[in-house]
Amino acid sequence: QVRLVESGGGLVQAGGSLRLSCAASGSISSINVMGWYRQAPGKQRELVASITRDGSTNDADSVKGRFTISRDNAKNTLYLQMNSLKPEDTAVYYCHALSGLYNNYSHWGQGTQVTVSS
Repeated sequence: QVRLVESGGGLVQAGGSLRLSCAASGSISSINVMGWYRQAPGKQRELVASITRDGSTNDADSVKGRFTISRDNAKNTLYLQMNSLKPEDTAVYYCHALSGLYNNYSHWGQGTQVTVSS
């Protein structure tokens, strides 16, 4: 089992920055891919960015050049550095992990609220 706990959300003005953290515990060695998703009110949950075990990243077009995903394997922690925040970035941000031989186990954190004021 994998447990994910997010932190770092909050209220920020447009143009500001926040850094989200996701601490992973449990069967860490089984995790292959980690990522950040977000869900705004009335909208579907969407992928923000993901990173593989070897450090390959994938970013949504809406955050390219503004958000950076990274992971510290020694600390079992995933990060999302968010710069130049916009009101449309307001959402609950969820940490996610895929584990297992075929990435067939999906794990979610409880979510952290990010609110960007105009």
